[in-house]
Amino acid sequence: MTFKKALSALLTTVALTAGSAAFADGIGASLLTQQHPFYIELADAMKAEAEAKGVPLEISIANQDLNKQLADVEDFIVKGVDVIVISPVDSQGVMAAIARAEAAGIKVITVDVPAANAKVVSHIGTDNYTGGVKAGELMAKELNGKGKVAIIDYPTVQSVVARIEGFKKALEAFPEIEVVAQQTGITRAEALAVAQNMLQANPDIAGIFGFGDDAALAAAVAVKSAGLEGQVKVIGFDGMEEARNAVDSNPVMVGVIQQFPDEMGKTAVDTAAKVIAGEDVPAEQPIVPGVYTKK
Repeated sequence: MTFKKALSALLTTVALTAGSAAFADGIGASLLTQQHPFYIELADAMKAEAEAKGVPLEISIANQDLNKQLADVEDFIVKGVDVIVISPVDSQGVMAAIARAEAAGIKVITVDVPAANAKVVSHIGTDNYTGGVKAGELMAKELNGKGKVAIIDYPTVQSVVARIEGFKKALEAFPEIEVVAQQTGITRAEALAVAQNMLQANPDIAGIFGFGDDAALAAAVAVKSAGLEGQVKVIGFDGMEEARNAVDSNPVMVGVIQQFPDEMGKTAVDTAAKVIAGEDVPAEQPIVPGVYTKK
């Protein structure tokens, strides 16, 4: 073999090897965070189910950073995964990444957080609107149908938007309950500052609804700091162990709407496996939340 032919053969081998390394079968998952027990439980359930089914699974964590999530999805596209599972950091901002995956022939499943106006093969998540309604009904019961209420929000996430809509809808049946403040507090630190500000501006607030457990737990701290433990009732949403324990031990925390992240994670992998096998899957797979109150 001449040197030129040998070099050509070597380059061809390298190219083929690089090409095969760039592709990976199975599932690529981009999850919103691993700083919250909800997503830790969801990821653990996905890993366990993928192992049980023998389906390759790679999980990337966006850390609530849209640019990181977009880069992770692009990486999955380059690798050529069969299915991408995504919990969007931003329900609007993720649309371009989902469109790119679809253009590459990769099916997309959303879990927990839906994507706004994007075509996905299935969405698996809590029925957040119904959960919000349950939170509103619980708040009305705790306040005996009257009082001023505040909301700690996360408006860029569609699942939270649905929770707030359900909460407000339930309160429409109680004209003596008034929503006097609604502010964004994404992290626990932000939610604490927001709750403190709302209580200072509205010292007669009787109830606070936190979009998630972190927001609700922060609000409970703010209520205690303000010396309003006998006045303000706090309701959260997620139902993680810390929040359930707070409901059992802290009179300020009167309840949480309980999600089931382990069921979501398992269903997400099961659905992805069916998609890989060419089976039809439901476009919507809502999981009804529960209501956790003091034991």
